[in-house]
Amino acid sequence: APIFGVDTKGSVNVWNQCARKLVGYNTDEVMDKNLVEEFITTDYQASVQAVLDRALHGEETANFEFPLMTKAGTRIEILLNATTRRDEHGNIIGVVGIGQDITFRIAQEREYSNLINNANAPIFGVDNEGMVNVWNQCAMHLVGYSTEEVMGHRLVEEFITKDYQASVQTVLDKALDGEETANFEF
Repeated sequence: APIFGVDTKGSVNVWNQCARKLVGYNTDEVMDKNLVEEFITTDYQASVQAVLDRALHGEETANFEFPLMTKAGTRIEILLNATTRRDEHGNIIGVVGIGQDITFRIAQEREYSNLINNANAPIFGVDNEGMVNVWNQCAMHLVGYSTEEVMGHRLVEEFITKDYQASVQTVLDKALDGEETANFEF
């Protein structure tokens, strides 16, 4: 995993081999440089700085996503866990960040989302509580409700006619239990 560290001023003081390989900068190119100002995209500088500031006050951050520019100019997506770094007396001396390259995962999620959204069949999804969490364009055109109107609302109670509510709920309950139902019409 790429690991980096910064001191209390935000200057890089740890840069492991995985970070070098992932980002393309050698240790001597990053050491003592301000991580946020020099290596974080402008649109994320404030939020990354906030994560580092929290860690410098003893508050750790897990699973923070942000883009990072490689030496070659490629944007990669990083999932970061930032931890307070302390000396032997317990004094805060910086932050250590452990990252994970999630660029491929995010690209897959976008592709999956585009496939669903642009499918020529209505596709919808619900969470364990029956709240709509997927509503593609075809569903929107067929039913007339926009994504904004249905997301987070109860599918069965709010959008299914009374005469089909029980049977649709049964199908959804089975699906949530891992049991498929094919060609169910309502």
